[in-house]
Amino acid sequence: MDLLKPRISVVVPTRDRPDLLRQALASIRAVEGNDLACEIIVGDNGADPRSREAAEEFGAIHVPVPRAGAGAARNAGLLAASGDYIAFLDDDDLWLDNHVRRHLEFLDLNPDVEGVFGQVIPVDDDLRHLDDPWPFRAPHEGEDLVRSMLSGYYPQIGATIVRASAAKAVGLFDESLLGDQDWDWQLRLTRRRTMRYIAHPCVLFRQRPPGSYDALRLRRLGFGRRVFLRHALPEWRLWPSPKGLLQAYQNVLWQYYEYFVTAATERAEAGAPRKEILRAIWGAARTFPLRAGYHLVAPKPLRRALVASLSSGRTPPPAVSGAN
Repeated sequence: MDLLKPRISVVVPTRDRPDLLRQALASIRAVEGNDLACEIIVGDNGADPRSREAAEEFGAIHVPVPRAGAGAARNAGLLAASGDYIAFLDDDDLWLDNHVRRHLEFLDLNPDVEGVFGQVIPVDDDLRHLDDPWPFRAPHEGEDLVRSMLSGYYPQIGATIVRASAAKAVGLFDESLLGDQDWDWQLRLTRRRTMRYIAHPCVLFRQRPPGSYDALRLRRLGFGRRVFLRHALPEWRLWPSPKGLLQAYQNVLWQYYEYFVTAATERAEAGAPRKEILRAIWGAARTFPLRAGYHLVAPKPLRRALVASLSSGRTPPPAVSGAN
């Protein structure tokens, strides 16, 4: 490998998804050229031998990881990385061909900047576009960017590139966080006031079907609260009043509440089994107990879902939408 090329270490966590992993690795190799080379490190905490085969097929370093969690797999990759820059890609996502160079150009022109966040394009399993590049808008830097991240903006890890020196300065991912450890790590970087956001699509970001991952949402809910408090309380001066801090907390958790309310109403409309509707209602109550309590007694979609779940021989209720 030509040592004069900009050298990027790309960390790819994986667990028993060799077919998706192969697509991800191919997308990384596709961005390479005479001016760019990538060192790929696959942190593998799965048991499928085909993952190692996929890594070898694309000339990647394969690192077995005995500990569970994407954080542990990413840490193994970080510890093995030798590049001047660190990038990431989850094993079910794909880089776009025009990723990397825009980030590197920005970093070359701004030596005081330690890393760059880009945009992602939400897609389904067949890579059909579901929406425009996200985030549609975000603050570019400084305290505004920190406040935005503590108010519901989660930079996608695959669209992030940082200097290796910055990654070393903030340390490894917190492996005790089995959810949102990437948000926590990126907040540590952003709170240094050296990260930037650029409106540049970088990644095809696969989305799970709505309402299909209740257990994962419930598990991540607790970790989301923990990460928010860890970083928001030391940054309390970013908000003019406690009310602003509380609103930021509500914004962070709104995605969870909206997920469960939507899941409950859609399942009620479809005549799903009672336990599936009640599980979604329970998730909403776990997220915002007081709000859910109000929505269960007021004429709101959540109440209609509850009534539908308790009705025997019911017919699907009228269409409802939104968490309101």
